[in-house]
Amino acid sequence: MRDANPPVRRSLFLHAPIRRKPRVMLEQMLALVDDDTPADGPDGPVAVLERRLAELLGKESALFFPSGTMAQQVALRLHADDRGRRTFAAHPQSHLEVWEEQGYNAVHGLRVRRTGDLHELITVGDLAAIGEPLAAVVWELPQRDLGGLLPEWEELCAQVELVRATGAAAHLDGARLWEAQTYYRRPFDEIAALFDTVYVSLYKSLQGVRGAVLASDAATIDAARVWRQRLGGGIRDAWPLALAALVGLDTLATRMPAYREHAIAIAAAINADGAARAHPDPPQTPLFHVHLPAGRRAVERAGEQILTEHGIQLWGRVRSAPDPGRCSFEISVGDNSMDFTPGEVVALIHELLDRAAAVPEVSSPRGRA
Repeated sequence: MRDANPPVRRSLFLHAPIRRKPRVMLEQMLALVDDDTPADGPDGPVAVLERRLAELLGKESALFFPSGTMAQQVALRLHADDRGRRTFAAHPQSHLEVWEEQGYNAVHGLRVRRTGDLHELITVGDLAAIGEPLAAVVWELPQRDLGGLLPEWEELCAQVELVRATGAAAHLDGARLWEAQTYYRRPFDEIAALFDTVYVSLYKSLQGVRGAVLASDAATIDAARVWRQRLGGGIRDAWPLALAALVGLDTLATRMPAYREHAIAIAAAINADGAARAHPDPPQTPLFHVHLPAGRRAVERAGEQILTEHGIQLWGRVRSAPDPGRCSFEISVGDNSMDFTPGEVVALIHELLDRAAAVPEVSSPRGRA
């Protein structure tokens, strides 16, 4: 009988269970505390994390949230209320639009203006073509569902300048800001200075347990604190979440450039081989997409076989494509995948495609004419 949850021994997926085992994470957290460490207050882990991230991002203040979904909704609500406008603009594949059940509308009555091509980054021209007043524009750096793509720095600055001239706010979905910084190679506060509000995740780049931080000017953060309480996010005893993030801030952030270089090497090997295609070429960040000449269902079954037999997890999920004979998955390089050589990844892709070819796609029921 096939194991429904085969053990993962190695992974090309950043958030593999091998990196999130409670004992491993707790041991790392214990190294940051002693008998005198308070649970809360100005010297507690949450306050320390907020101060450190406010300083890193060059903002007056920062506020912990239990989720990025809540943090971003609050930021957009505040921008909308300040400007008396209910519409914000974002890419069609923005995380708020694709993964958060349109909470901005259900909870706050906000509307999104989907801007730009589904498979390309937003451009200055896309923003200039918006004909209605906006409360804010959201930039996701990097754009995960586009393979970690980033606008060039000059293009990004031009976009923000154009948006600000209309009276709209600039908001950064910086869930993976640490990855983006490896491409821009500018101080975090210089990147964050472009934006009125900045959200960063505590469990994506930093590989913590959960949570987020919103950074901005002091008045905005004071108002955000009220909304956090209204939405049930003013939780006590959040110190374990803050400690886990501090571990990542102290250890993982400095290794991001090495992760990106390894991602570039893996992607180059994939494209030189030709059986699959890595995009972008070269990767701008430590994450990129691998596009396969095979259908999603067959690839998923092949991946399950590799996990069961070898203990190797290749992805978090497989993305379908308009062409039913193609699909893609994300490789996100971190400590979990630094031991994979480029040649080994290429060999795994060949094995994946061979196994997928051996299992025919399941056809959809034929509709009546």
